[in-house]
Amino acid sequence: MHKSKQINAPMNKILIPVDFEKQSLLAIEQSFKLAHTLLAEITLLYVQESSRIFSSIFSDDQKNEILVSIDTRLSEIAAKASLSSGLTINYRIEKGKIYSKILDVAKEIKAQFIVMGTRGADMEGEQANRVGNNTVKVVKSAKCPVITVNSDRVYSGCRNILLPLDLTTESRQKVTMGIEIAGYFGAGIKVVSAFLTKNEKAEAGRLYQQGEQVTNFVASAGIDCTFEAIELKDDEKAIVPAILKYAEKQGDIDLIIILTQQEIALVEYFVGAQWQEVIRLSEIPVMCIRPMDMGFGSSF
Repeated sequence: MHKSKQINAPMNKILIPVDFEKQSLLAIEQSFKLAHTLLAEITLLYVQESSRIFSSIFSDDQKNEILVSIDTRLSEIAAKASLSSGLTINYRIEKGKIYSKILDVAKEIKAQFIVMGTRGADMEGEQANRVGNNTVKVVKSAKCPVITVNSDRVYSGCRNILLPLDLTTESRQKVTMGIEIAGYFGAGIKVVSAFLTKNEKAEAGRLYQQGEQVTNFVASAGIDCTFEAIELKDDEKAIVPAILKYAEKQGDIDLIIILTQQEIALVEYFVGAQWQEVIRLSEIPVMCIRPMDMGFGSSF
């Protein structure tokens, strides 16, 4: 495995939405290694989403007290995180729709990444749906990559990155991002493709050919890379569980990179209804990218 790459650039920015739930606090800790690697500072963002009910129940003085309490708590979290990590950690409080403010602030500070906790196992009902909806809207609309964290485990680095690929040109575009992130961490890349037994043998052959091309391309960048194809006898709904099961079985994958480009029909398992399942079910952090916006192109 090669050495991690040193970044010599102006201070980068990582945005972390915080709602004081366990997963958002874990996302802060999860971002430390990335921030150190990118020479980035972290901005914690709390969005107060006021409702008519909220406004009618509390007086202006009570609402100010609530804001002071939020500010105090957020300040304490930022100070504690900065002390333990040695990083510059800022915080800010905004009012408005949660997903809109996350996107606005990310654009304002020119964030390289958004890291956000997804709904935890201890969250139920309306709250879980609200958090899930905000995550979905941010992931679909953010111009920068979004890393979602849905696990109690905190990774100190990144040993290997999993790249699920299919036969589309757009799917291959994520290889560029994979190489870039692997270079930062000194990580390896594991490429995996899944195909159904009922499909034509020619398609399976093309997948294996592409896997070999990608492996050689990644290896030419000085990064350890392997490829494996998973044959499935079930229908398309089995693809996501199979990919996640493969990732967990490997035991050394610390990041999964998927696409969120809705128009790509042949990768609908990752960007259609089921890409939300990847984020929700994966115990491994998931990086979501929009290749058209990021400007990554196929180089092989």
